[in-house]
Amino acid sequence: MNEDRTNDREPGVVPESGDPAQVSLSAGPAPTAIEANVPSTAGPPASGPSSPGAARKLGQSFTARVVGIVGVVALVVVGSIIGAEVLSSSSSSRTPAKIRTVLASSHNSAAASGATITVTGNGQVEGTPDTASFSIGVDTTAATAVAALEQNNTQVATLEQSLEQSGVALKDIQTGSLDLSANTNNNGDVTGFSADDELNVTMNDLSNLGAALDAAVQATGNGVTLGGISFSISNQSALLAAARAQAMLAARTEADQVAAGGGLALGPIVKITDQENAGQYLYYAPNTFAAARADAAVPVQPGQQQISVEVTVVYRLVAS
Repeated sequence: MNEDRTNDREPGVVPESGDPAQVSLSAGPAPTAIEANVPSTAGPPASGPSSPGAARKLGQSFTARVVGIVGVVALVVVGSIIGAEVLSSSSSSRTPAKIRTVLASSHNSAAASGATITVTGNGQVEGTPDTASFSIGVDTTAATAVAALEQNNTQVATLEQSLEQSGVALKDIQTGSLDLSANTNNNGDVTGFSADDELNVTMNDLSNLGAALDAAVQATGNGVTLGGISFSISNQSALLAAARAQAMLAARTEADQVAAGGGLALGPIVKITDQENAGQYLYYAPNTFAAARADAAVPVQPGQQQISVEVTVVYRLVAS
C-alpha cells in the first residue's frame, strides 16, 4: 500500500529520510534525480546542494565571475591605452639619450683609434733693428791691368781705414768679391782694364751709420760703389720666444674649437714643427756716390722689423 502511494507521488516531492522510496529514487534513472531538484511546496526545504539556496549561490557565483571577467578586460584595455601613451612619451624622451649614446660611442671609437688633428698657428712681434749690413767697394780703371789693380788696392785700403775710424771692427769687414777685367769697344779692341773690389760690412752702431757711409765716400772718391743696406736684430731670442708663444696659443685655440665641434677633447701633443721668419727692411742707395761735404751724413732710418714664427702642431684626440 505504501509502495503504491510512493510510486503515485507527484513529481517534485522529496521523500522523507528513511523512506523506502529514497532508495528507489537514488537507484533510478538520472533524469528522475534531476527532476527531483525542482522546488516543491509539499515537503520541507532540503539543505543539500540541490536546494534553492544552492541555486542562488551558483547564479551569484556565475554573475560574479562574469563581472570579474568584464572588469579584467576593462583593466587590460585601459592599461593598454595608458601603456601606449607612456611608451610613446618614454620613447620620445629617450631619443636624445639614444643619440647621445651613439655619438659617445662614435667619439670613444675615434679616440680609441688614435685620431689626431693638425693645426697651424702664427705669431708676430716687432723690434727695433740694432745692426746694419751693407756692401761697399771701389771700382778703378787704368790702361793696364797692373795699374788698375794697384790703384784699386790703394783706394780699398783707404776705405777700410775710414770704416775702422767710424767704429766698424776689422772682423766685421769681409771681402765679398774681387774682379779684374778688360774693357773693349764695339770692334772688340781692348781699351783698358777695370778692377773691382767689394767689401761686406756689418755695423752695430746704427747711430753712426750715416756718418760712416759719408766718410767712406769722402775717402774713396768717385770710384766708390755701395750695395743695399739690410737691418737686423742681433739678439732675437726674446722676440722669437714671444712670437712662438703667440703661435702656440693660436694653434691651441684653433685645435680646441675644432675638437669641441666634433664632440672630442685635445690629448697630448704628438708633433710640433717650428718655422722662423725674420723679415728685413732694405735701404737702397745709389750705386755711385759723388763727392760730398765733410759735414754731410747719409740719412738712414732702420725702422721696425717684424719677426714671425709659424708652428704646425699635431694633437691626439680623446673622448670629452
